[in-house]
Amino acid sequence: MKKTLDLKLRPEEAFDEDRFNEVIQRKLKPGANAGVRVVKRSIDARQATVWVRVQVEVYQNEPLPELISYRKEYPDVSAAKQVIIVGAGPAGLFAALRLIEKGIKPIVLERGKDVRSRRRDLAAINKDHVVNPDSNYCFGEGGAGTYSDGKLYTRSKKRGDVQRILEILVAHGARHEILYDAHPHIGTNKLPQIVTALRESILEAGGEVRFDSKVVDLVLTGDELTGVKLADGEVIKGEGVILATGHSARDIFELLKSRKVAIEAKPFALGVRIEHPQQLIDKIQYSCENDRGPYLPASSYALVNQAMVNHTKRGVFSFCMCPGGFIVPAATSPGEIVVNGMSPSRRDSRFANSGIVAAVELNDLRHLQKYGEMAALYFQKEIEQKACALAGGKQTAPAQRMVDFVENRISTSLPDTSYQPGILSMDMKEVLPYFIAESLRQSFKAFGKKMKGYYTNEAQIIGVESRTSSPVRIPRNKETLEHVGLKRLYPCGEGAGYAGGIVSAAMDGERCAEALMSQYLKVEF
Repeated sequence: MKKTLDLKLRPEEAFDEDRFNEVIQRKLKPGANAGVRVVKRSIDARQATVWVRVQVEVYQNEPLPELISYRKEYPDVSAAKQVIIVGAGPAGLFAALRLIEKGIKPIVLERGKDVRSRRRDLAAINKDHVVNPDSNYCFGEGGAGTYSDGKLYTRSKKRGDVQRILEILVAHGARHEILYDAHPHIGTNKLPQIVTALRESILEAGGEVRFDSKVVDLVLTGDELTGVKLADGEVIKGEGVILATGHSARDIFELLKSRKVAIEAKPFALGVRIEHPQQLIDKIQYSCENDRGPYLPASSYALVNQAMVNHTKRGVFSFCMCPGGFIVPAATSPGEIVVNGMSPSRRDSRFANSGIVAAVELNDLRHLQKYGEMAALYFQKEIEQKACALAGGKQTAPAQRMVDFVENRISTSLPDTSYQPGILSMDMKEVLPYFIAESLRQSFKAFGKKMKGYYTNEAQIIGVESRTSSPVRIPRNKETLEHVGLKRLYPCGEGAGYAGGIVSAAMDGERCAEALMSQYLKVEF
């Protein structure tokens, strides 16, 4: 018999395994033969006392069901028909596994390196300020998500089976807590091993994953895409192409435009990373005077505001908040400054950071109209290059204390930072467009009213946060997911403008794989 219990626990009861088991035993009849499984867990910090709400299923006099139903049982596809996947991020890797499950061979082409080799290039960015255009925090095995917080929370639940994605990750080494935590994450120190395991599953089934394989041209046969050409001249043919290149593959957008494949300018968001002491955020969120204690995780926040600039409302919001995390250099070419955030699985850094960004609408880009579909991309690039030039031409990032920024003062000193290449005190209004800077100024004050203590000169803003999403959309049919003008091309994931994170990208990859197989390989679902 299965019984569901909804528990309201103190943190030490929820997160200490022995104490948790004691609580459960008190809820059961003495001597009851029962197995217990956690199905939901969330932290409730709305009151002065922090509680953890836990839902468990108790199975009395019957065995516990298996933790996950997903099985790594793949057919041999080494001699099967093949589909080309461009990009080895979440969308590409999950598309590959879905093809294999249905007996189709994926050929995954990744311009960057495998996760192990990629680390050396990341170190070169942080220590030597050298950016490899094909191997960095955005490009390489696992995509931008590999060296990130590994957040798995998504609102895109209508686009696919979130539980299935989580189970696949657990089957490849992710901790089982992601199945029931309200805001699951994996951590940048754990993701590389999981990405490697996903690749090994593809290879063991007879699929291919090729690194240092940059696509430079399309092979067109009439109005169909039948293959791609690599930088070394090799031509690879397939039944179709799933384009999963991520939001920073600017050369792919240029290629599509040159080949007269329809693309569109797309609104995106631009702003800064803000960095607070994690202890301060904990104090605000958990109402604790000093340390949050050994059981509560580093606290996070989500903020949104409507700013009014030049009689126009503009949304400002926190993005990719990384508790106990680090700010990292995410440029994909020399001469750019781009910042992003990541956290290890323990979230034990003394810093909290988050993107704080404002919407950039197409109406803001009138001065770049001559670039047509690439206007938003060129605007993004223009700001990144300006930030780099003003800060000295390396990966040193411009920064300013938050209150100084709002009150138009140059910061005479800056707090410690997690950003390894270093920061330089500057007036950030010289870096950011006026409408972005003014939107942020208004919003920082508003956020300080929502979170008492947030608005402080203990915090600093570091710029620029510009890769929140793709500035280009590759249009596709809503029903078939195929490109609107080029047959056998399936634009996919964040780079095409249809996802915004690991889980949503993975689900989109699966959907595109299924759509291609249904249309051209007559696979039934």
